[in-house]
Amino acid sequence: MSAPDTTRPQTPTLDQIQRPEDLRALPDEALPAVVDELRAELIDAVSRTGGHLGAGLGVVELTVALHRIFNTPDDRLIWDVGHQSYPHKILTERRDRIRSLRQKDGLSGFVRRSESEYDAFGTAHSSTSISAALGMADGMNQRGDENGQVIAVIGDGAMSAGMAYEAMNNSAVGRGRLTVILNDNDMSISPPVGAMSSYLSRLSTSRAYQGLRDIAKNIAEWFPRPIQTAAKRWEGFARTYATGGTLFEELGFYYIGPIDGHNLDHLLPVLENVRKANAQSSGPFLVHVVTQKGKGYAPAEAAADKYHGVARFDVISGKQNKPVSNAPSYTSVFANALIREAEKDERITAITAAMPSGTGLDRFGEHFPERTHDVGIAEQHAVTFAAGQACEGLKPFVAIYSTFMQRAYDQLIHDVAIQNLPVRFVLDRAGYVGADGQTHHGAFDIASLLTVPRLVVAAPADEAELVHMTATAAAHDNGPFVYRFPRGEGVGTELPAEGVPLPIGKGRVVREGSTVALLSYGTRLNDTLKAADKLAARGFNPTVIDARFAKPLDCDLIDRTVQSHDALLTIEEGASGGFGAAVLTHLADSGALDRGFKIRTLTMPDRFIDHMSPADQLAEAGLDPDTIACRALQLLGMDEAEAMLTISALSA
Repeated sequence: MSAPDTTRPQTPTLDQIQRPEDLRALPDEALPAVVDELRAELIDAVSRTGGHLGAGLGVVELTVALHRIFNTPDDRLIWDVGHQSYPHKILTERRDRIRSLRQKDGLSGFVRRSESEYDAFGTAHSSTSISAALGMADGMNQRGDENGQVIAVIGDGAMSAGMAYEAMNNSAVGRGRLTVILNDNDMSISPPVGAMSSYLSRLSTSRAYQGLRDIAKNIAEWFPRPIQTAAKRWEGFARTYATGGTLFEELGFYYIGPIDGHNLDHLLPVLENVRKANAQSSGPFLVHVVTQKGKGYAPAEAAADKYHGVARFDVISGKQNKPVSNAPSYTSVFANALIREAEKDERITAITAAMPSGTGLDRFGEHFPERTHDVGIAEQHAVTFAAGQACEGLKPFVAIYSTFMQRAYDQLIHDVAIQNLPVRFVLDRAGYVGADGQTHHGAFDIASLLTVPRLVVAAPADEAELVHMTATAAAHDNGPFVYRFPRGEGVGTELPAEGVPLPIGKGRVVREGSTVALLSYGTRLNDTLKAADKLAARGFNPTVIDARFAKPLDCDLIDRTVQSHDALLTIEEGASGGFGAAVLTHLADSGALDRGFKIRTLTMPDRFIDHMSPADQLAEAGLDPDTIACRALQLLGMDEAEAMLTISALSA
């Protein structure tokens, strides 16, 4: 029997809670202790696993209040975005697994329906909650559920995305019992931008509006109905006079707030009143709650952006235990390369969708603040904004995570490609991303982008190639250009002093050989070379090729390779239907397949792979050196069992 962990915080009140009904059974005077202990438990858990910290700390009181007042899980609670849900997980039968967050076979770092009945809707990308909540509320109404309510907790950063307003606009004619909690912490991941942030700030400080509204309601209660009606009209005038109009009420919501999100004496009665009013179908309601990201942990309060997502850290000092690498991150290499290109060309601009630090554009912004644009969580707008810049002769670089680029696919086609505008798309976090898991994998960009006419689609093989690819994109003025790179550090290749534009659509032979050729696209090249070493140890001498471009393909290089080799294996860290499919199509059209040439493609498998280390994800997907070598041996005639045994013996 293992000894108890004496380093964990003492949580006698929290220990009484396994599920929300236990929280609802506690006396009111126990709730402050629940809050304090829940915050301590959260800090301790994330210090051991890493993950999202600041957002969860900011909603501890709100989480306790929501589960105290509403009848979860019968009442549906949606967290937008899911990284603020760690306190929710602790209170909903998952506390015993909270120190497995984001680990292999452990809890997800986001909300997931398959993980718990208390997770009403999966949320890892932002701004989906109100749409889903409205659909749930209508579904309850359709099936005759007269008691269930739906609550969407949406962060202020997520309110910068258009989808939230599409849903709110529809809520006015929707049916069902809906409450939206606007968690206004003045920061999503990076400091807030745009008119919505400014608007919320004005509301938060407008005591005049609150006072006028309360006066109107108190006075109206003492008069007959015609005067009450007139008082309501006067309240509307007062609201408009004091704050310039309440956008949310114009969209059909009954607006309440702003209220202090860290004060249970404020939160509990307001939420109780909203619950009772919604039971009578008086909604939809929007409760504006003001919180502080990182609340209750001094290092996170002092640097909310740095403590949004953290590595394992020391609780006392707050120092994060980030692994030391001998190579720079791909993101930093891109940022520095773009800065160098922008120093030479004043037309270059940089655009990000609420991820300046994540994409490296915070560095670019330090050098060129007037040429840097953070548009908020609005990828669709970012792409069309860039198209507008390109119309005026600028050279925009749009830096977006691969998984978020999916949101702007129509804009890329309609606003950029059809008009052949020279917008450069830089897709960070391409391929597997580790602990963030299946919602954040950059899996689909290659396959989806290859179908779009006029796009140049490229991928550097290492950090040195990334410098050259950035120079290539800067020099390419006759249409849109897309290139991708993964999360994490490079392979340690020496960086060039300056990027040199590469010939469009041309690959390179990295290792000359015979019999079998390994054709790699992107940063799988390093593992492909390791696989080639394993094959060489078995007596084969494979050729290794870095494709560089998936569109246009280097058809001449592929044709020459087919003529001089017996087999070809393509390798890419992307979904099927991408680079390998393009090579297959070319070989089919050229007649090579009719002549019996052997080709196989290695791609991500047709399933979602869960959170674990990137190395484990690549092995799970069959994109590691051993599997690459095994597939090559199978192409040369070995059966699978013999190939695996051969490579296993070499690895040992």
